[in-house]
Amino acid sequence: MDSSKEFERRREYSEMVKKASPPSALLSDCVRAFVSGGFICSIGQILRNFFLSKGFSADEAGLCVSLILIAAAVLLTGFGLFGKIGKFCGAGTVVPITGFANSVASPAIEFKKEGWVFGLGAKMFQVAGPVIVYGTITSVAVGIVYYIIGSIVG
Repeated sequence: MDSSKEFERRREYSEMVKKASPPSALLSDCVRAFVSGGFICSIGQILRNFFLSKGFSADEAGLCVSLILIAAAVLLTGFGLFGKIGKFCGAGTVVPITGFANSVASPAIEFKKEGWVFGLGAKMFQVAGPVIVYGTITSVAVGIVYYIIGSIVG
């Protein structure tokens, strides 16, 4: 195909996409994401302070907060509320621990009817699996670099 025809075809396609795409309210989306993400983090901090005031160590308090936030995200996902909250709040609900819990629970709930092995077990990590794999690879790579730099400097 001639390069001028290809360019014209791409331009036309781009114009079609612009017409078909709804306008984005970028500023309000960012504000909602910031406020909702901050709200989730504030809840986590309030819980952490509560557990610290009850005599828990910092590690124990962090563990309790993580478990509560994960359980809350999974329950909200199970009742079909996390998606509705996510539509309103946008990226704010993807605060790592709650977003990750939702990404594991959603496919598990959706494919549960296909059985425990091929439904729940196989589909549970459909979204979260790549995050786990690449997160593990990245952490190993960073650990190796940290070790090498520590050996040279230290």
